[in-house]
Amino acid sequence: MSFRATLQTIVEGVEGGFGAIIMGYDGIEIDAFVRQDSGFDVQLLAVEYATVLKEVKNTVDVLKSGALEEVTIATGRYRILVRAVNDDFFVVLLMSSDGNYGKGRFLLKREVPALLAGLQ
Repeated sequence: MSFRATLQTIVEGVEGGFGAIIMGYDGIEIDAFVRQDSGFDVQLLAVEYATVLKEVKNTVDVLKSGALEEVTIATGRYRILVRAVNDDFFVVLLMSSDGNYGKGRFLLKREVPALLAGLQ
């Protein structure tokens, strides 16, 4: 399965999902899937958060608390769920604040092995 197909499976599998992107901590996008009716610039959001995530990852490494697995950013309108794929890449799921957060987390965790296989 392609990256885009995997990302589409995640987005369409969760109520409130409107975009997903796999990218490196350097801010370079590998692939993305965004619902056409989202009206949201997923790439811009992911690039902006890549810098923050890189700092979070570095802090986790310095504290030797284990590998970074997941980060969630919740705002009044959105939930941004981030799941590490490996040391170089992460996947982001963007959803509405009233979306099914638990299912979004489940789908990200379930699909990471497929994304990881595509990177090798």
